[in-house]
Amino acid sequence: MSDVVHPNPLIALVGNPNSGKTALFNALTGARAKVANYPGVTVEKKIGQVTTPAGRRAAIVDLPGTYSLRARSPDEEVTRDFVLGRLKGEAPPDVIVCVADATNLRMMLRLLLELKQVGRPVVLALNMFDIAERQGIRIDLEGLTQELGVPIVTTVAVRKRGLANVLAEVDRLIGAHAGEPSWHEPSADEIRAAHRDAGRIHKLYVKPPLRPDSWTGRLDGVLLHPVAGTLILLAILFLMFQAVFSWATPLMNLIDAGFSGLGQAIMATLPPGLLRSFLVDGLISGVGSVVVFLPQILILFFFIILLEDFGYMARAAFLMDKVMGAAGLHGRSFIPLLSSFACAIPGIMAARVIDNKRDRFATILAAPLTTCSARIPVYTLIISAFIPNRVVWGFANLQGLVMFGLYSAGIIGALTVAFVIRRIFWRGASEPFLIELPAYKVPDPMNLLNGLLLRAKIFLRRAGTIILSAMVVVWFLSSFPAAPAGASGPAINYSIAGMLGHFIAPLLAPIGFSWQMTLALIPGMAAREVAVGVLGTVYAIGGGHGGTLANVLAGQWSVASALSFLAWYVFAPQCMSTLGVVKRETNSWRWPIIMFCYMLALAYAASFAVYHIAAALGAG
Repeated sequence: MSDVVHPNPLIALVGNPNSGKTALFNALTGARAKVANYPGVTVEKKIGQVTTPAGRRAAIVDLPGTYSLRARSPDEEVTRDFVLGRLKGEAPPDVIVCVADATNLRMMLRLLLELKQVGRPVVLALNMFDIAERQGIRIDLEGLTQELGVPIVTTVAVRKRGLANVLAEVDRLIGAHAGEPSWHEPSADEIRAAHRDAGRIHKLYVKPPLRPDSWTGRLDGVLLHPVAGTLILLAILFLMFQAVFSWATPLMNLIDAGFSGLGQAIMATLPPGLLRSFLVDGLISGVGSVVVFLPQILILFFFIILLEDFGYMARAAFLMDKVMGAAGLHGRSFIPLLSSFACAIPGIMAARVIDNKRDRFATILAAPLTTCSARIPVYTLIISAFIPNRVVWGFANLQGLVMFGLYSAGIIGALTVAFVIRRIFWRGASEPFLIELPAYKVPDPMNLLNGLLLRAKIFLRRAGTIILSAMVVVWFLSSFPAAPAGASGPAINYSIAGMLGHFIAPLLAPIGFSWQMTLALIPGMAAREVAVGVLGTVYAIGGGHGGTLANVLAGQWSVASALSFLAWYVFAPQCMSTLGVVKRETNSWRWPIIMFCYMLALAYAASFAVYHIAAALGAG
């Protein structure tokens, strides 16, 4: 057990996915939650503060969703190790609040039986109890309490009902002795026995609904239809990428005007020199050119969080199972690929839920081709510079169509790579795909807001650390040494960055890259979006103060070069942190090296083809 002592009593929220656990956490903590990573892993943790009815200040942790302490993914491993007190640098919980969906108790009962073996006080919170009552589900709370030997409270987290009762039970159980720990990794026979026991308890104390949820069945009849459901999924994705451009433009213009105004104010205040160049060309042009894309990233995550809360994401995974199978992937591969839309790192880590090593490694190697959010600034910059902002077909934004095409190209690339790997190198059938489809729920506005605030903090933290640091280095390399007396070209040509860019440029000249484009790829290995900041700084120092960065690029690049740059970023080699996670997940440097090399080759080949085809069509 961990010997770390937490300054306040520690409450752990544990539950199945889609049980309303995060909604309960948000209701209890409000805006007082903080987000960080668990020690030694990239899994995020949310921790907040609550005051119990007895006046105690307690810390509450929202643990990743799990179906069992027999962990099958990095998220589930964190939950298991936290409740067992094994997580290095983390105190064990004083009380475990087991959050269950009152309309779907069977799976939760098995997890609760395991949690009782941990040796810590447990409270069972039956969440969404109003929905259970509306459906006519009859739960014998008194009998279930006696059978399980744990206190039970009913809650409706989205309406903040039952919160005081949860905290009152926590008050009562803090410091209580719950018995000696007896949990161990269950065998197959023990798992089957636990399933039978959970089924027996459920049958005794939970009666079927008198008024079943007919809406879920009706919606699934349409949304899970092989043809209609697939068309609806494509329409939702299409709408997402249309919104990324259409909805974000006013906010992006506002942010861009703010940074431009700040730059002009500094230029009017400070005399020409290194300090003014550093502030305007380095920080504002570099970091500002990345931060301006924050609205688009938030719009994308608005849709993702909304669909997750509604219960649609599991349906999307079900619909995509046949597509995954055609590419030789396991049905569970959809979840890592979907996670990679946010970042390849959680996507790669989510592949742990796939038992078969070949299926897991094929998913890991393919997942980074799915377009992550770090590519959005690059895509948006080039699209806004070279693709006209006009409506086609009477309803579709052309820029949004191009963005949709880039995402589609990444998905097709990922499936193609997986197909090649599984059919040529690792032959064999994939295992069948099993997934629980949750009931549809009205999304929780607070959960949506908190999720967006979290993504904004992550993006701005990245802009204030990795991107800021990179911009300082790029500004220095672009400013020193100064141009010699009598120099005829721009001063940046004589700097370290200019000399480095011109040295490497011949390697990428066949795909239409200028030395500035080539230079942007190098720090982009730290984070994809850094490339935008590098271009902003390099062109600002090179005399590109002619409006927005998009306007500058439109005047400097050919359309063929711009399309080649987009093609590069569809298949571009991964950032160093992603390669490090691949090494950790595969326990070998072989696979990250293979990933880097195959993606480099794909990116070069795609850019070469796109550039020369576009040039042949007169866009060079």
